Amino acid sequence: MGAGYTLKNLRDVANVAAEHGITQQEARFPRDDLDVESLGIGLITVKAGERQPFAHRHGEAEEVYVVLRGGGRIKLDDEIVELREMDAVRLAPGVTRMAEAGADGLELLAFGPRHKGDAEVIPDFWD
Repeated sequence: MGAGYTLKNLRDVANVAAEHGITQQEARFPRDDLDVESLGIGLITVKAGERQPFAHRHGEAEEVYVVLRGGGRIKLDDEIVELREMDAVRLAPGVTRMAEAGADGLELLAFGPRHKGDAEVIPDFWD
């Protein structure tokens, strides 16, 4: 750590999905690794042809997802939207979201303001 900044490679951050037995995706949330105070950030990698294990939404936090690699689809409430590399999707508070990777997998960078305890898990969302 330098004066006024923190540097961390996101691929070196712990994969919390694996810690919870989730195999179809990786989820890395470097808040502590980066000493972040008010920003939420995540690197989500969904394996080719797989779907995230559950949907979620936030009551207060607005998020942006940026597709770094690959592509696929994302279900936003009742709409399914195609995603390709370098697409950015703004998600308003209250929008339920769940991603599905295409043949090349899907790597997303998610970020927005951090509101501790603001996420709500939504099971059986896509079906």
